[in-house]
Amino acid sequence: MPGSADDWLAHAGSRVAEASIGAQLRQIGRVESIGDGVAMVSGLADARLDELLHFEGGQAGFAQTLDRDRIGCVLIDDADGVEAGHTVTGSGEVVRVPVGPALLGRVVDPLGRPLDGGPALVAERFDPIERAAPTIIERDLVVQPVQTGILVIDAMFALGRGQRELILGDRATGKTAVGVDTIINQRSSDMICVYVAIGQKSSSVARVIDQVRRHGASERCIFVVASPASAPGLQWIAPFAGFTIAEYFRDKGGHALVILDDLTKHAATHREIALLTGQPPGREAYPGDVFFLHSRLLERAARLSPAKGGGSLTALPIAETDAGNVSAYIPTNLISITDGQIVLDTKLFAEGHKPAVDVGTSVSRVGGKTQAKALRDATGTMRLDYAQFLELEMFTRFGEQPEPRVKAQIERGRRLRALLGQPQFQPLRVIDQIALAVALGGGLFDQVPIADIAAIRTALPECLDAQVPDLVTAIQAAGTMDDTQRSALLGAMTHLIESRNTGAPA
Repeated sequence: MPGSADDWLAHAGSRVAEASIGAQLRQIGRVESIGDGVAMVSGLADARLDELLHFEGGQAGFAQTLDRDRIGCVLIDDADGVEAGHTVTGSGEVVRVPVGPALLGRVVDPLGRPLDGGPALVAERFDPIERAAPTIIERDLVVQPVQTGILVIDAMFALGRGQRELILGDRATGKTAVGVDTIINQRSSDMICVYVAIGQKSSSVARVIDQVRRHGASERCIFVVASPASAPGLQWIAPFAGFTIAEYFRDKGGHALVILDDLTKHAATHREIALLTGQPPGREAYPGDVFFLHSRLLERAARLSPAKGGGSLTALPIAETDAGNVSAYIPTNLISITDGQIVLDTKLFAEGHKPAVDVGTSVSRVGGKTQAKALRDATGTMRLDYAQFLELEMFTRFGEQPEPRVKAQIERGRRLRALLGQPQFQPLRVIDQIALAVALGGGLFDQVPIADIAAIRTALPECLDAQVPDLVTAIQAAGTMDDTQRSALLGAMTHLIESRNTGAPA
């Protein structure tokens, strides 16, 4: 139709008129040297810190250092195709990661590329990996609990939504197991879990993913994986990408939990990159900004005020110590940044006490403010009682015969220790933890053989649901417990212990 042709010509004419014709200025840099995932680039005078740079072979990297005549660029892709003399162009953008519900249940790398063989992600948007932490006025009090399902933590070192709690210990002491159990326990909560693996073995990461899929709600979990074979730059951005992915749900008014496994390897990667880019080394060869690196990361964990939606982001960073030395550089940095630490002890682990939490050196600086009142009342003096038991038990090793009162205290402490030992993948509900604490304080376990305590703990949830279902619902909903409910709970525990047909004390 003539009218359609005229419209097309008019539209084409307007586009031609709007097109800019003339010389365009474009900066092109060159690779001066390349090695170990770091390229030294010259010729990009206007490049900014953390700017995304593109190489002629299609690889990408970000500007880590800006010197007078060159840029230290950390590659986030395979460096095999990058050679000296190749051209480099700036993008004017920073590194971004896809965010949105499409990531739920997926295994991705720190750039959001699928690693699970599934379809490509359809992201809601792309957010920068480096984002400013919420300001003081945008935050709210940390008062809502994060239930780990682990009795020793929930009873003595309660965690809150928006808190940053460090998990600290030597190699192979169960640090990752604590994080995995916490993720699994969120299967009955409204929290979105993001597990970030930084330089972990592929077999270990695969085991974690399989455990969550078998025991937890993997459809509400996101796994961000940067393997040891990945480029150092990819490992470096992994925790920042994990936080950005989790912040999407927090900013929507939801609640998110981030497990960083682990920041010791991240600090080692940062040291490697810093030395390769010529930054001056400091203590233990780490650059001077390693504290700022982790503080600006972990400060992004917070509970937002109602005006900001009331969402929360909780962080559980993991750090590895050497021979139990918690005073090393990176552990002390992280301890000073976080709101407490769960310390795992090698000796306890070797003795078979799992989780191997060192009650004496662990602490939560939020503590009872986030605990349900019923649980706080039931476990009020549990930590003090356990500490006194450990001291008394030490004296009995010298062959002294304690008086009856002290002997009874030691026997109760041994049963408390047996209660605190908990198999993996068997999280306890709040009501189960309250019942165990009430029964211990009421002396119901005093005549129970220690070997039978594990079986009683395993049978407890089914027993409570069968005998006192209304009581279970009422206490879990209100978070409080009156004297009548306490008596009913003690009665249910008495029936359970008697039904196990336990004999004389061990």
